Amino acid sequence: MRFLVIFAIVVLGLISLVLGDICTAASYGPPYIQSLNAATRCNGNRQDQFPPGNLFVAVSEGLWDNGAACGRRYRLRCLSGNNKPCKDGTIDVKVVDYCPRSPCPSTLLMSSNAFAAISNSPTAKINVEYIQI
Repeated sequence: MRFLVIFAIVVLGLISLVLGDICTAASYGPPYIQSLNAATRCNGNRQDQFPPGNLFVAVSEGLWDNGAACGRRYRLRCLSGNNKPCKDGTIDVKVVDYCPRSPCPSTLLMSSNAFAAISNSPTAKINVEYIQI
């Protein structure tokens, strides 16, 4: 019986990732805010918008939702990329900005710390699975 409960928990955890969407992701580095001209679109120059470990993302138009994306949390898993950049596991990130580049090079621009947590290559463009948590 105990085995069945543990098995069910593991299967449900895996199913939650299988139901995620797929998008592209790239890394962007600091400074993330430096002046009023370079403030984030979510919370301006407030340092407290950045989660512990600096695991955050800027999102492109497809996820921005007229700013409703601010503060959303996503669980990400690297799926693929050139030269096998993916690390095992998942990370949880917080949306703190709209993509600062035009056109945005990917659906998600990940902070350097977040990108390093799931990719071995800081310059890779990767495919990730994501689910809102």
